[in-house]
Amino acid sequence: MKVIKVAATSRTSSVAGAIAGILRDDGRVEVQAIGATAVNQTLKALITARRYLRLEGIELRFQPKFIDALIKGKERTVIQFVVESVYSSDLLPYAPGFAD
Repeated sequence: MKVIKVAATSRTSSVAGAIAGILRDDGRVEVQAIGATAVNQTLKALITARRYLRLEGIELRFQPKFIDALIKGKERTVIQFVVESVYSSDLLPYAPGFAD
């Protein structure tokens, strides 16, 4: 599975494009973020990627979890989002205005 690491300074549109592209090709991607600002950028990117993919009949879903990683000799807590694509025909009917 491909991994995207998001920083506090990451551009959300660039991250969203990367997420959407990998989901189109592989159907699954792991996105990692450390810190509140990086997590915020990740969530905005997921929302934007969802909008891109919906135009193609693809929905995304993700499962966040905490993982521990050794970075520069220090143990850090990483928020990991495992993101998967789901085709809209496999979902319940879409209600406009709800969860946009």
